[in-house]
Amino acid sequence: MALNKKKQAFRYLLFDVAGSALAWTFFNLYRKRVIESNLFGIDIRFSPDYKFYLGLVFFTLFWVSMFGLVGLYHDPYRKSRLREFGASLTITIIGTIVLFFVLLIDDYVVAYQNYYRILLAMFLFVFVLTYLPRLVITTQTIHRIHNRKIGYPTIIVGSGKKAIQTYNDINSEKISQGYRIIGFIDLPNGVRVNQSLILGSVNNIPEVVARYGIEEVILAIDNESPQTLTTILNLLVPLNVNIKAIPSMYDILLGKVKLNRIIGTTLVDVSFEPMPAWQANLKEMIDYFIAIVGLLLSAPVALILMAVIKITSKGPVIFKQERIGQHGKPFHIYKFRSMYVDAEANGPALSNQSDPRVTPVGRFMRKTRLDEIPNFINVLIGDMSIVGPRPERQYYIDQLVKVAPHYLHLQKVKPGITSWGQVKYGYAENIEQMVERLKYDLLYLENMSLYIDFKIMIYTILTIFKGKGV
Repeated sequence: MALNKKKQAFRYLLFDVAGSALAWTFFNLYRKRVIESNLFGIDIRFSPDYKFYLGLVFFTLFWVSMFGLVGLYHDPYRKSRLREFGASLTITIIGTIVLFFVLLIDDYVVAYQNYYRILLAMFLFVFVLTYLPRLVITTQTIHRIHNRKIGYPTIIVGSGKKAIQTYNDINSEKISQGYRIIGFIDLPNGVRVNQSLILGSVNNIPEVVARYGIEEVILAIDNESPQTLTTILNLLVPLNVNIKAIPSMYDILLGKVKLNRIIGTTLVDVSFEPMPAWQANLKEMIDYFIAIVGLLLSAPVALILMAVIKITSKGPVIFKQERIGQHGKPFHIYKFRSMYVDAEANGPALSNQSDPRVTPVGRFMRKTRLDEIPNFINVLIGDMSIVGPRPERQYYIDQLVKVAPHYLHLQKVKPGITSWGQVKYGYAENIEQMVERLKYDLLYLENMSLYIDFKIMIYTILTIFKGKGV
């Protein structure tokens, strides 16, 4: 059965909305019937008014946002009940404290103990009414996975003894881990699996992943060489897949294998998430906020630039060009045109400080990076982030990969308007300089955090005011 992630995430969202709304209703009943009735010594009836309904909307949106922030709607078919319990408990405690100081601290009470009762009541109503439905959905999903009613489309990279053994082990498990093996990626070695199960060779991995909607990749390679593994990982890392590997006895003895499942075949998780879920979600929210504010604040300057560009040179004001984004997906980047029309009539060429193709106005825009104002539109569309490796054209990526195959690792994340490579190195004028700048972007990828993002933004602002762009 195919996995419908949007539908599954919507189920969690729908029950959280209902649970939050019920929690607000029961909480207000408790305040009126228990706290305020005891305060005034009379039986106070609960009668919803417009303040109640305004609070209901705010309360529900607040909790859904908090749950989304910590990643409770992310990857809805790969849930651990224990981790979900911890995340739900933690975010409910934090959220309850926040709401207490925002909404309830000015409540009139006879004794301070009532504050504790109000705080505890809100926590219990929210936690019980949102977590329990979530637990039911997660438990049902896990049971369906264990019973092989649903599974993740999976390929095994390898076609020798280890690959065959892995295939047999997974298919003979009484309790499924969710791997629905579609086939194998062929490697040149002795023993071969059934030819009908071969989906392609190593170079076909991106096409196979796209064609079959692969979500899991298991590396089961006999006598793997570092070069072979590097080639495979360079192809896999940019793709939106989870990568697992069969651990060797050497890895186990060195303690490199961490047990994340009690049952099933032992696999090492090779994939990595550049940022924790809550940081990644917060980064996306910050991206949208900065893009909207950036477009509004830069509107007067943008209008002036558009007029000047139109007056001083022929051609469109906005320049559109295809670039390669996250997971190798092409998109169109938008910039203010800084070159003369048909500047690349003789083929693609990187720009430099004395490039005659750049217009006088374009030279000023590049130094101040004002030509990138329309990039905010790309952020709102969802193709780019504020901070991330700068996107390149396929023409240059093909050349880069020949000398630096690890460039493809940058496609693990969204490209950005500004980057660590751009801040520390600047614009590249040739492939050699692009390779040199690559190490800064890889360093960013390995150390991604909101702190690093803010640091890069500050350096970028300083660059703009100093006019040190190219």
